[in-house]
Order: sequence, then C-alpha cells, then structure tokens
Amino acid sequence: MGVILSGWRHLVVLVMAVVLPVSLFAQEVNGAILRSNGTGILLNSASAPPSTAIFANDLIETQKDAVARIEATGSAADINSETVVQYDVDELVLDHGALSVNTSRGMRVRVGCLTVTPFNPSDWTQFEVLDRDGKVTVHALKNDVYIDARPKNQQDVKKPSHSSRDLVREGEQKSRDEKCGAAYMNPAEARSGIGAIMNSTTAKIIGAGVVVTVACFGLCPDDDPISPSKP
Repeated sequence: MGVILSGWRHLVVLVMAVVLPVSLFAQEVNGAILRSNGTGILLNSASAPPSTAIFANDLIETQKDAVARIEATGSAADINSETVVQYDVDELVLDHGALSVNTSRGMRVRVGCLTVTPFNPSDWTQFEVLDRDGKVTVHALKNDVYIDARPKNQQDVKKPSHSSRDLVREGEQKSRDEKCGAAYMNPAEARSGIGAIMNSTTAKIIGAGVVVTVACFGLCPDDDPISPSKP
C-alpha cells in the first residue's frame, strides 16, 4: 500500500509541476494561452515560445506566413499572418490584420473606434474581423454580431446618433471606416502591465519556488507515519 501511495504522490507532483506554472497563473489573473507552431510570433516584441501564458495588455505580432491562436475560457481566436493584436481578457484590440473569433463568453474585438460584439454573449458565436487601410470588414459566420462606433472625443458622447450601431446577421458581412487611429498599447506600455510582470524573471523565480515547494511536499522524506498503526 505504501508503494502505491508513494507512486501516486510522485505522479501528482509531476503533473502539477508541468501544469501549474502556465495554466494556474493564467487563470488566477484572467489570462489565456498563446499557441503557435513555428517561428515568426512576437510577444511584447520578443520571440514567443510555441505555448505560453499571456495576460492583459500583452501584445502579439504575427509576421509573414506565421499564424497563432489565443485560447481562453469559453473563447478562442485565430490570428492571421501580418497581424498585430493586444489581448485584454474579454476584448481583443486589433491594430491591423485579420483574426477569427469563436466565443460563448461574449469576447469582443475593438478596432480604433469600432467594437464588434456578439449579439447574444451567451450563444456560441463565430466571426471574422479584417482591418486593412483604415477599413474594417466584419463577417458573421455563426450567429449575429453588432458593430458599435464610439465617438472620437469625449465631448461627442452626449450627442445623439442614429447610426452608431450596425447589426451583421449570420452569413453576412459589412464594412465601416475605422474612424480613429491606432488602437493598441505600444510594446513599452505593454511591458509595464501585468502580462509583462508575469513573464518577468521575478515571476519565473516565484513560479519555480512554488513548483519546488510542491515537489518537496511529494518527494521529501516524511517522518510522520501514514497511519497510526505504523511503528
């Protein structure tokens, strides 16, 4: 029985050591996982590994012929080549390029002054957003989506507008002008956010310490008996 328990504890420790640094940290701070199958993916201006945790304000850039995928709870986004996008928990901020979103959690895409939102956030929705030369094209693949336009200036918020929202029905696509400039936070600003903190050397040291602690719990000698019957 003791051999079985010892083997089980070792297995649990190994699984936690692999899973904890990425998935647990990501979940605790509303993060996601960035996956790619090759080179040409930059995370906050640095080369990204094939699989890594990302957090709010992290900036992803795909170079020519490179694609990536963001996986979060209830949502996933496929990022096309030559695209720049910033991850912001329930929102992706697209600077330029194209991406496809699958979501049952109401994930939005913001491009300049435009925001693309699922018609019903709780329904499984798939849509594509393309931003080229200041024009945004939205294609609703499954279920309907809204295109909302916010005013450029705060003073314009109080002004009534009857054309600030468009409905794109399933199977249709619509295009609108972007209306304002770059939408994403620059890499220097992104590195000062929580995503950069979690990718920093300090975070890695903390993560390693947690793993070592868990491993020691499972592997270090224990003088206490497993049961009162043990001498």
